[in-house]
Amino acid sequence: MTPMNRRSRLITQGIARSPNRAMLRAVGFGDGDFEKPIVGVANGHSTMNPCNAGIQPLVDRAMAALSAGGAMPQVFGVPTVTDGIGMGTEGMKYSLVSREVIADAIETSVNGQCMDGVLVVGGCDKNMPAGAMAMARMNVPGIYVYAGTIKPGHWKGQALTIVSPFEAVGAYTAGRMSKEDYDGIERNACPTVGACGGMYTANTMSSSFEALGISLLGSSQMASPDAEKADSAAQSATVLIEAIRRDLKPRDIITRNAIENAISLVMATGGSTNAVLHYLAIAAAAGVEWTIDDFERVRRRVPVLCDLKPSGQYVATDFHQAGGVPQVLKMLLAHDRLHGDCMTVTGRTIAEEIARFAPTPPAGQKVIRPWSDPLYAQGHLAILKGNLAPEGCVAKITGLKNPTITGPARVFDSEPQCMEAIMAKQIRAGDVVVIRYEGPKGGPGMQEMLAPTSALIGQGLGESVGLITDGRFSGGTWGMVVGHVAPEAQAGGVIALVRDGDSVTIDAHRLLIQLNVDDAELARRRAAWKAPPPRYTRGRLAKYTRLVSTASRGAITDGGD
Repeated sequence: MTPMNRRSRLITQGIARSPNRAMLRAVGFGDGDFEKPIVGVANGHSTMNPCNAGIQPLVDRAMAALSAGGAMPQVFGVPTVTDGIGMGTEGMKYSLVSREVIADAIETSVNGQCMDGVLVVGGCDKNMPAGAMAMARMNVPGIYVYAGTIKPGHWKGQALTIVSPFEAVGAYTAGRMSKEDYDGIERNACPTVGACGGMYTANTMSSSFEALGISLLGSSQMASPDAEKADSAAQSATVLIEAIRRDLKPRDIITRNAIENAISLVMATGGSTNAVLHYLAIAAAAGVEWTIDDFERVRRRVPVLCDLKPSGQYVATDFHQAGGVPQVLKMLLAHDRLHGDCMTVTGRTIAEEIARFAPTPPAGQKVIRPWSDPLYAQGHLAILKGNLAPEGCVAKITGLKNPTITGPARVFDSEPQCMEAIMAKQIRAGDVVVIRYEGPKGGPGMQEMLAPTSALIGQGLGESVGLITDGRFSGGTWGMVVGHVAPEAQAGGVIALVRDGDSVTIDAHRLLIQLNVDDAELARRRAAWKAPPPRYTRGRLAKYTRLVSTASRGAITDGGD
């Protein structure tokens, strides 16, 4: 391998570089190694959560393949916060914040040590966008290796995911579930390592990375414990070495058309609302022009083809067995919904990568629907606007018979306040719940509202109660839910002016979110409103509050408001 890399030039040229070489000898470099490319391996392994607990074997395989391919792999750790464990606690405020921390940590390690490429291995939700953001910022050759999905649990013949115990809470408190079933679901929901098993945020982002071109085709929906997952990590390392040889960089791959491919895949698979927030951030890091309105443009063109949880029937391992992401991409290409000429990390175009797949899904499976019989004729992530969200907000409209509601507002200034009311059975059919001061600055960190939405579903109110928030939703959420309302309450958005009993309209057909209060009254309320003081004044959350942008720009801290 030729000495084409950043680090070898720094450590091989001249006597002045001998101290650099001396320190590297202490970590295993020999005389023949200084001209090899140094490849960072960003290791998200953590025993704190199932999403990341299976990563170390993947890192070991990747390190071995990098060494065998003539590189010098150097591993470094990155943190992770697990949403499913932090959900409903103060720890959840660190979830979205961790996306920025992970991206910064990868950038710091790779650029601080002048590495020539990076292989990022992560599992939980924020690991994926953080890795892509860092790769795009640094623009050194890189590849993403997803840790893999969990296998489904089972209880009395029912397939379980992490959302099952959250919904069981609502069902049990409403008297709709026995204690035996409540305990059985909790004990059996997570049987293996791996990320949450539906088309939730982790699987949404990992599958979209195949469409984006920064992960190997077919790798994203493999189960974390299975041998093929470790094999794909080794193959990813081999592909990265070739990308370094060719000087193929992330910004050669992450283009506007590639992002459109990724969002088309998200729509076709019924993916998470969080994809909107994360792709705004990835685009910003890559210097690609992409706005919240682009999601709506793509949504109108792409049907929902996959019957996947949370609103559908099947889990990620079912999707993988049915042909997975490559099969859906081929269907999109066959119907002119994919830019086939986009480059991937392999050095081949996406069309070349999926050439061997048929344009129709395999017979005998029900996970991927034929193009002529989609689950929904258009995508499921609708961008709504109106006086409640002039910058836009995100509604997930799958699984609903009628995605419209007008009802009285039930207003809460935090998620815990709302959860207390739900558990006390104070929310009624027809209500529109408003949870505010949970936005990027107000929360801070846009907590996910999985506990309230799951409790409402468990109580049988999933389709009859609306929920609006300037916070976020878990990828496992479904129902009449609208998140990412911008401007947020902390910044003086209209959501801060809503009062109990006000009439509020959510209408996905008209892409409308409206507070039905006249302008004069809103002006009076605004004159009397004062922003509450920040919830944190020191530490990481305080720094995040000062730096973070509005959700309509991806809640980024790199160039925020």
